[in-house]
Amino acid sequence: MSTEKTVAFHTLGCKLNFAETSTLARQFEQNGFIKTDFENGADIFVINTCSVTEDANRDCRRFVRMALRNSPDAFVIVTGCYAQLKPEEIADIKGVDLVIGASEKFNITSHIGGEAEGSGILKKKEKAEIHSCSIEDVDSFNSAFSSGDRTRAFLKVQDGCDYSCSYCTIPMARGTSRSDSIQNVVRNAEKIAEQGVKEIVLSGVNVGDFGASSPNPFQRGTNSRETFFDLVKALDKVQGISRFRISSIEPNLLTDEIIEFVAKSERFVPHFHIPLQSGSDKILKGMRRRYQRELYVERVQKIKSLMPHCCIGVDVIVGFPGETEEDFLETYNFIDSLDISYLHVFTYSERDNTEAIGFKPIVPIEERKKRNRVLRNLSEVKQQKFYAQNIGTERTVLFERESKSGIMHGFTENYVKVKTKLNPELWNELQIVTLKEIDKDGTILILPNAMPKMRAHANITNGSVSHHSHTFA
Repeated sequence: MSTEKTVAFHTLGCKLNFAETSTLARQFEQNGFIKTDFENGADIFVINTCSVTEDANRDCRRFVRMALRNSPDAFVIVTGCYAQLKPEEIADIKGVDLVIGASEKFNITSHIGGEAEGSGILKKKEKAEIHSCSIEDVDSFNSAFSSGDRTRAFLKVQDGCDYSCSYCTIPMARGTSRSDSIQNVVRNAEKIAEQGVKEIVLSGVNVGDFGASSPNPFQRGTNSRETFFDLVKALDKVQGISRFRISSIEPNLLTDEIIEFVAKSERFVPHFHIPLQSGSDKILKGMRRRYQRELYVERVQKIKSLMPHCCIGVDVIVGFPGETEEDFLETYNFIDSLDISYLHVFTYSERDNTEAIGFKPIVPIEERKKRNRVLRNLSEVKQQKFYAQNIGTERTVLFERESKSGIMHGFTENYVKVKTKLNPELWNELQIVTLKEIDKDGTILILPNAMPKMRAHANITNGSVSHHSHTFA
């Protein structure tokens, strides 16, 4: 392929999508393409879409327009969950040339192979081509991991979901649960370590379900299966990676043995993100979740009993059909009673072909938005309380290369975000810091104890840290 052709990417949605986009980018580069920024214009644009929110169509259209505004003659490819769910709808978007479903996502370069050899296939199409199949036929696993950021990589270990939550389109977009092998995940982790990356985030649709559909011929006989706990133990031995972080795990799959192992591990960090979705058992039942409030309380208490400093993030959905004001208050009070650190709040939106789309009564949109704001405020309170609990403790920060306006950021092992004056010597370095005090504006002062050539004073404001001054060590 010609090395003169450029390709640009934009990713919507989750960490899993970012891992897959990065892998697609490497495929293009291996075929002679030069990767460029989306804003700079390109010969080919690839938009990797999400289906979780009601804005999927609007977001997709917006980035197609942006691509063609930069490069009017560019070849536009749309893939991802939205492309699998509604390929015809995407094909009708003006300017889209190729729609790639779940089964063909990792075969994109084969579908555009001729155009890089001068065959003319790159010319804009009057009607987009669709390459997809029924989701029931999607049963293979494609490895993926992000690259380009030497600090953190997202490593895909699992895909699809066998759960049947009444509001969710993911099983229809990604298919049934399937996993990589432990052997291959370890191999990919070692490849990432060779790039100098210090932290790996384990990603998937339902990572705790790892191995559920993949018999393991190497452990305890051919009828045994690899488990997520087996994977955690294997990755804990990988050299060259300082931190492993679990992106998200269902409470019913977060076992005592996983929690106990993380508590003792030097590589797996004290940070769990555990979806809750509702604090009302009635609503959880309507959502077809696989647990009730009691189990969630047990998981949080188990974590905090072993790791009081552990960060716990929570997903919650507001405005689910049938959620009364009393149900919402029950959720609010339940979350308020938990020793958690922050919330990701989602406003329920109707999704085609889901069971919940027919549920009544419907919560008015404005009421959904109001409940979202209330829980976001609670999240800020929870985060400030979590930061206060860390005052006076020493934490280790991994500083990231990305910087803006002379400021650089980093995260502690328990997910406290810090910021300080740009110092290239700190990029991708683990440094010990002391969380000193909360300022009157709600910030946390940190005192790095082991920075090369200098000590930096910075403070956290709403999850980020503003620079104060430097004193040389």
